[in-house]
Amino acid sequence: MPLVIGLTGGIASGKSTVANLFAEQFGIDIVDADIVARQVVEKGTPGLAAIRDHFGAAVLNPDATLNRAALRERIFSNENEKMWLNNLLHPLIREKMTQDLRQVHSPYALLVVPLLVENQLQSMADRILVVDVDQATQIQRTMARDEVSEQQVRAILASQASREQRLACADDVIKNDAKNQKLLPQITELHQKYLAISRTNL
Repeated sequence: MPLVIGLTGGIASGKSTVANLFAEQFGIDIVDADIVARQVVEKGTPGLAAIRDHFGAAVLNPDATLNRAALRERIFSNENEKMWLNNLLHPLIREKMTQDLRQVHSPYALLVVPLLVENQLQSMADRILVVDVDQATQIQRTMARDEVSEQQVRAILASQASREQRLACADDVIKNDAKNQKLLPQITELHQKYLAISRTNL
């Protein structure tokens, strides 16, 4: 298993931008929890079969793929159903992420998990890298990107770990506040650091 860097950050912090720069500039392999979460409920998977058995065929599209809107409706106002779904999906996602990390060919891997702190997945990574941004910037970026109200963004922020909680778990931090924050120098420095650590881990 390679050195695993757990990359996390709040909404609109720039996690994807940072991960893509590591991949594009240095050829680092990425395992993305959001992608894995979709893969474990693809057509023909045990995950999707369990969801269909529990919620019924109404949560499927005509082509037998998952109807995410219908599923969201089922769990939205029902805490027990939401818990059932999380109890099903979290172990499947974790197992698939572990499998994917074993396939990595780069000297270290980025494990991108937006809710790393919230779901207490720190143990899956050797180091935690937090993309840090102030709340005002998060609100501004999310409103512009998702065309949602400030109230909605604040509700999302309230449901996530606080900036302080995230930073308390961080081994490394990338600052991404300013509009034209220079990300590449920060990423280059960390890349050199991770290469050095991965060599000592051999």
